[in-house]
Amino acid sequence: MVDDLEGISVFLAVAEARNFRLAGERLGVTRSAVSQALQRLEDRLGAPLVQRTTRSVSLTEAGEVFLEAVRPSMRQVRDAMQAVRDMQARPSGLLRIAVSSIAERFLSGTLLAGFMRTCPGIKIDITITDDEFDIVEAGFDAGVRLGEVIEQDMIAIPVSDPQRQCAAASPAYLQRNAPPRHPRDLQNHACIGWRPRPDTAPYRWEFTENGRDFDVAVDPVLTTNDMGMMIRMACAGAGITFGMVETFAPYIDRGELVPLLEDFCPPFPGFYLYYPRRQRQPVKLRALVDHVRRSAGR
Repeated sequence: MVDDLEGISVFLAVAEARNFRLAGERLGVTRSAVSQALQRLEDRLGAPLVQRTTRSVSLTEAGEVFLEAVRPSMRQVRDAMQAVRDMQARPSGLLRIAVSSIAERFLSGTLLAGFMRTCPGIKIDITITDDEFDIVEAGFDAGVRLGEVIEQDMIAIPVSDPQRQCAAASPAYLQRNAPPRHPRDLQNHACIGWRPRPDTAPYRWEFTENGRDFDVAVDPVLTTNDMGMMIRMACAGAGITFGMVETFAPYIDRGELVPLLEDFCPPFPGFYLYYPRRQRQPVKLRALVDHVRRSAGR
């Protein structure tokens, strides 16, 4: 069995290099050792796999068939061996993560600090962005976004509980203006909106009524791409804003904001760490995934 695997490795090297000397250099053995190992494999198979001349090496018909059959399997064997080696290796390197602005808090704080203590050899580069793009093409290892907007071909694991949105305004604003009873009433209010970039339209506020989803295109008196600015302006009484309940929670608890239209804002799947589906994940990424799963008890 060992001789067979050795012979197949030699055959693959010869088939790829089409040269005994180059195959030997790749394998770290002599040209003679390559020739002998290949000859033993051919003897066991009972068929010539290569045609040798003084100037070239080419595959026989049997060699072509054998190459087509064994190359994928040997690649899997190499991947499996590397995966075992990786398990013993200390995770290291730079881990690049793209995180949407409203999801940042779910991958920071204790979760990320605990990961950094567990894997001190890994450096982390986090980009906070609300742009939608291919994280693989952009050179990121993973991302964190709402589950509903993650591509189908990605692997995704939750990093938060189900989320809920709501509108919110300060007590001072509500003293001057009757609170909206229905999302359509927002048309009569000063609204503080969000947009990811200057060249995009303001986000349409999303609601649900009697199981039917709908959105409202408010006409904001102030629009920004910064949630902190939205909250500060709402707390100052400038108008009604819209966002995640968990983001508003500290301000609601202190009485600086009052939640509105909650009956029209049911929960939905929360934030997910997502990454490309690969046969073998980098050790640094697998370490983060394992840490997130352990932290979440999954």
